[in-house]
Amino acid sequence: MSLTTSAEAPLPVGQVSRLIGGWIDRLGAVWVEGQITQLSRRPGAGVVFLTLRDPSQDVSVSVTCYRQVFDAVADVVSEGARVVVHAKPEWYAPRGQLSLRAAEIRPVGIGELLARLEQLKRSLAAEGLFAAERKRPLPFLPQLVGLVCGRASAAERDVLEVARRRWPAVRFEVRNVAVQGVHAVPQVVRAVRELDELERVDVIVVARGGGSVEDLLPFSDEQLVRAVAECRTPVVSAIGHEPDSPLLDLVADLRAATPTDAAKKVVPDVREELERVRALRDRALRCVRGLLEREERGLAYALARPVMEQPQRMVEERREQVEALLARSRRVLGHLLDRADSELAHTRARVVALSPAATLERGYAVLQRPDGAVVRSPDEVAQDEELRARVAAGEFTVRRVGGGGVGPRP
Repeated sequence: MSLTTSAEAPLPVGQVSRLIGGWIDRLGAVWVEGQITQLSRRPGAGVVFLTLRDPSQDVSVSVTCYRQVFDAVADVVSEGARVVVHAKPEWYAPRGQLSLRAAEIRPVGIGELLARLEQLKRSLAAEGLFAAERKRPLPFLPQLVGLVCGRASAAERDVLEVARRRWPAVRFEVRNVAVQGVHAVPQVVRAVRELDELERVDVIVVARGGGSVEDLLPFSDEQLVRAVAECRTPVVSAIGHEPDSPLLDLVADLRAATPTDAAKKVVPDVREELERVRALRDRALRCVRGLLEREERGLAYALARPVMEQPQRMVEERREQVEALLARSRRVLGHLLDRADSELAHTRARVVALSPAATLERGYAVLQRPDGAVVRSPDEVAQDEELRARVAAGEFTVRRVGGGGVGPRP
């Protein structure tokens, strides 16, 4: 649809509407899947009006069909049902509205829904969204619990009552949303993301009571599964009863069989914790008492030993040994000193006996030249050479005279 327009040459609204209608009329019929949110069957009217909505998107479109088309499935189709419609797009020019003219309506059966869920489950598992290593542990004692549930629902009452009975100080941040129908998925996704953005929320619980497979379909929606997988906060899935298993159970960090079970798994029981503290305290007391008794027995055994009963006995025994060793060392030292003194006296006597002074005392003399050299032979002394004679009492000068005799110097 190529047109040349300008501010000076605009097209009338009717012409634009007719052009849009002509373009839409060229479109062929399509098969569309969605969920019926509004259904209008006026008595006597030949046309049925309904609104078809995408369960995962905030998008809806009006659908019209002849009464006989809808009457063929009227017994199995109602508001909230999922259907597949074969329809042709139509443009209502006077009001500028787009709608679908349905030629056939088929309800989506449970078997087909389950098959689609199984295919989606395999696809998400292949991406690793259900892997065990992605699961995060829950905090032992959450200070603030985020709760996503239906308004004034039994699930909300069960979670709040059981949790507060188990731990009265626990606080909740509740988001009431639609838990079935076409508005369930976007509201639950928005609530989960809001709670995940609150840093003070320690864990998020998504709770709903039991229901049919169709009622629980929102909790197997791909958009919700991916939103939970992106959460930084641990998420607990508490949807339906034990046999129910939506895909939310697989992607959540923990699956609870029921909302009551979720409260028990998220919040510890104060009575159980107090009992555990008492048990640990008693165990610690027994351990300390056992240790003290063991040490007391060891101390008593040590005190009963002779060395502890008479500690001075060891000192006395060692003192006697020290005194004996001291006396022995003194005796040995005395013998050594006596022996050394005797040997010194003998050596001194021998030295004195052999000394030149002793020889001189016996009347001998020593002749020396002026330079101090000792005369040992007469041939060493010249005629009239003066010598020095050294005797015991002193010394004097002598001179050699005559035929070799030596006399005193005149």
